[in-house]
Amino acid sequence: MKKSSGIGVGIFQITGDLTHGDPAVVAHRAEELGFASYWLPEHAIIPQGSCDLYPGKQAGEPPPAYLFNMPDPLIGLSRAAAATREIRLGTGVALVPERNPLLAAIEIASLDHYSGGRFVYGIGAGWNAAECTMLGGDFDHRWAQTKEAVQVMKKLWSGEYVEHHGKYFDFPPSVCLPTPAQRPHPPVLLGSIGSPNVFRRVVEWGNGWLPFCLDPQELVDGRAEIAKYAKAAGRDPSLYEISAFAPPGMFQSKADVKALAHAGADSVVLFVDEPSQAATLARIEALAGALF
Repeated sequence: MKKSSGIGVGIFQITGDLTHGDPAVVAHRAEELGFASYWLPEHAIIPQGSCDLYPGKQAGEPPPAYLFNMPDPLIGLSRAAAATREIRLGTGVALVPERNPLLAAIEIASLDHYSGGRFVYGIGAGWNAAECTMLGGDFDHRWAQTKEAVQVMKKLWSGEYVEHHGKYFDFPPSVCLPTPAQRPHPPVLLGSIGSPNVFRRVVEWGNGWLPFCLDPQELVDGRAEIAKYAKAAGRDPSLYEISAFAPPGMFQSKADVKALAHAGADSVVLFVDEPSQAATLARIEALAGALF
């Protein structure tokens, strides 16, 4: 897989009416400003009270509003694709156990096909047990389910008649068309929040790593772990893409981005959490002015 480069933007707060973060408007402006990628997160259905356990909040604080303001990322990225020509379009991250992989395969293939091969499949297994379970996930074994789901999608992206008989998914010879524009498939990048198992998984069945980075040393250590597993498997460590996700407000100067690149990031994605489309556009314009 070809490695990424450059600086992208990830958008948290994108719902309400279309004036509050229309992906077509924001992605188009991001491309005009020179950003290399545009990313959308995923939380489909939030059971009441389940976000109280969100690992990204401080004890005693309410869950952040953006958890409840995420439209479907594949639909959002499809809208962005129609308004752009070059910018990469990524899920940051899609929750694999919450979507049937046979349906996800055709959705992703269609998006990659119509965007001209610009989709990046950033994935995770989720932290919200109630949400995962309600949508068909096996939360206690969600990464095993995720691995099998990705295997299913890779088979279907071949464009040939394939079958699968596994623990979670079972189907007879079937075909899925169109195929993705990227061959053999869009890059599959694994997100993680502190799990040491991610590095083994990246090498075994992924194409790269999406760390939510708070310290450049995390990238140094992570790249070393990926290299260790890659060499043990007889693979080239440089083929694995690392896109560092930066939380809102962090790593927003040229020196910050240079430090992340020096630590091992092939690209950096700066997340933005603003209450309106106007504020989002102003924020990415300010970032572009500081970085480019």
